[in-house]
Amino acid sequence: MDRLAQYIQVNHWLVAATVVVLVLAIVFEMRARAESFSAISPQDAIRLMNRGAVIIDLRPAEQYAAGHLSGARRMDGEQILKAGETLKKYVQKPLIVYDETGSLGTSAARQLKTQGFTQAFNLRGGLAAWRSDNLPLEKGSKAAG
Repeated sequence: MDRLAQYIQVNHWLVAATVVVLVLAIVFEMRARAESFSAISPQDAIRLMNRGAVIIDLRPAEQYAAGHLSGARRMDGEQILKAGETLKKYVQKPLIVYDETGSLGTSAARQLKTQGFTQAFNLRGGLAAWRSDNLPLEKGSKAAG
């Protein structure tokens, strides 16, 4: 025990740096786990869709028209910020948001949760994960609302 105390005294900067790295790793891991709770797999998305989930596509209109999840509404970032008003009748229903890779969906789901949508989920891996599971897409355009 005396040797540990001596080591800490002699190498206090090294010990401090190790503690900082350890704390950062713990914070990063906790944040990643918190975000993963709101992310769902394509199979979980199908289950929620079968129970009447609202699906929101965050991609540009031309990508949406080329192929999207069945029944999805296209919304951009500005519309997501106002979703509390425009989608208020769906506040108790599950909402699934997705983009091409899932990166924008995480922040959109978080934004929807701050607006009172308790069941806002991000499609983990986005539409790319949906396609990799060979799941069907619908074509054409449909306005938000």
